[in-house]
Amino acid sequence: MKTNRFALGATCCLALLLAGCASYYKVTDPTSGKNYYAKSVKEKGDGSVRFKDESTGANVTLQSSEVLEISKDEFKANSGN
Repeated sequence: MKTNRFALGATCCLALLLAGCASYYKVTDPTSGKNYYAKSVKEKGDGSVRFKDESTGANVTLQSSEVLEISKDEFKANSGN
């Protein structure tokens, strides 16, 4: 019985950790004003950012951008996912 409680507790903790790891981003190109929605954003050494636009599936690199972490609900509402 003690082993079952431990396994249940460990499973719940793992599920909470994995659920908390998801991040969602709105990336804005200040030149055009276009918004992109991404699940991850990689900053490159030259100041640019690279990400996959979840709305179109395109890989995008922007030299200048504004990156904002957003909620899952806002991401779903705007990315079509």
